[in-house]
Amino acid sequence: MSTNEQADVVVVGLGPGGEYAAGTLAEAGLDVVGVEAELVGGECPYWGCVPSKIMIRAGNLLAEAGRIHALAGEAVVTPDWTRVAGRIRHEATDDWNDQVAADRLVAKGARLVRGRGRLAGPRRVTVGHRTFEARRGVVLATGTRPRIPPVPGLEGTPYWTNRDAMAAKELPVSMVVLGGGAIGVELAQVFARFKCAVTVIEGQDRLLSQEEPEAGELAARALRADGVSVLTGVRARQVGHDGGEFTVDLEGDGEPIRAERLLVATGRHADLTPLAVGTVGLDPTAGAVPTDGQMRAGEGLWAVGDITGRGAFTHVSMYQGEIAVRDILGQPGPDADYRALPRVTFTDPEIGAVGMTERQARERGLRVRTSVVSLASSTRGWIHGPGGEGFVKLVEDADRGVLIGATSAGPAGGEVLYGLNVAVHAEVPVDRLRHMIYTYPTFHRTVEAALGALR
Repeated sequence: MSTNEQADVVVVGLGPGGEYAAGTLAEAGLDVVGVEAELVGGECPYWGCVPSKIMIRAGNLLAEAGRIHALAGEAVVTPDWTRVAGRIRHEATDDWNDQVAADRLVAKGARLVRGRGRLAGPRRVTVGHRTFEARRGVVLATGTRPRIPPVPGLEGTPYWTNRDAMAAKELPVSMVVLGGGAIGVELAQVFARFKCAVTVIEGQDRLLSQEEPEAGELAARALRADGVSVLTGVRARQVGHDGGEFTVDLEGDGEPIRAERLLVATGRHADLTPLAVGTVGLDPTAGAVPTDGQMRAGEGLWAVGDITGRGAFTHVSMYQGEIAVRDILGQPGPDADYRALPRVTFTDPEIGAVGMTERQARERGLRVRTSVVSLASSTRGWIHGPGGEGFVKLVEDADRGVLIGATSAGPAGGEVLYGLNVAVHAEVPVDRLRHMIYTYPTFHRTVEAALGALR
């Protein structure tokens, strides 16, 4: 027998944006129901951002130890994956137990309901036999799931996704990675540094195909330097598994690739059908939930996070969650603005980017000026030596005289990005940026040289 229960707001999905919205609205005095089918906190703290960066930190330490010979002396390091796996399991995820996060949410005044939420019309959500009627509305924040390509033979094999990789207690001897985006290249480099033989297969003509070509080229050089076999412009034609080993046949005349494990890292997608979005007039076959600037997806309906199609990033989800909370509480605030959307691929070197790429700008018909300056041309880059490869690329709207995109790659690429992010977001005139004082000797001083090189 179904029961109807009342609430002010129902939040379906408690990843970063959903958890923030539910907790903040509850602290504001609203009666909030948070619905989660898996772990409170979502993908990021358990299978994404946090455990992967623990892995990357460990791999970077190994790489730095290998550079000691050139700069400081001698060192012998023996990789030990159990240290990494133990830290992920015991320090980061509590063995994939979300009790701390659940208690934190309830302490803010929200009601936590375990189960899969489905819309049942405007302002109505069902979870099992319970139906919640939301007086103010519903927030959708159910995230995305791995996109599994339709490669013949793949379905039914014990392939890995990011979740399996994060939970690995032991590393395989060898691994094939399908996909050369951020997740694929990050994990490929980490595993290779722990002595796993890795092959990356990317169908596009370069890695990190959504970023600048220079970024993809840098990532490929870095992976190859760590022993990764990088294959671009090729696709998997067939996958087989004999119970102990994968075989990946490639299109064309390439030799089959064999490995103990196969990691699928070919992107993520939103599946709106289980949410029953058709009951509120939305298209269940769409790739994302369309929203306006205040994250409204309909009357009494908001959406935040990956399902809005604005980028599968925790910082975007949190940003959108804050906007939705303000709107629900009737507080004024600016619309969502994605012109300066920042992202970082945490390879070594890190590759940070913000705004548009040169290609995107030209496709929009903008008259652009660009520059690319090597990090090694800066004093700090020269001092850093081994491991200091990188660059700064700027994209300027020549008619308005402002930066509309930038890439900072290097040992601190994600941190150097901050200043460029501010410049793009605030539309600081390039002429004003040229007349700043840039600290010497820093990596970010390369930005000054890149501004002078705009052509």
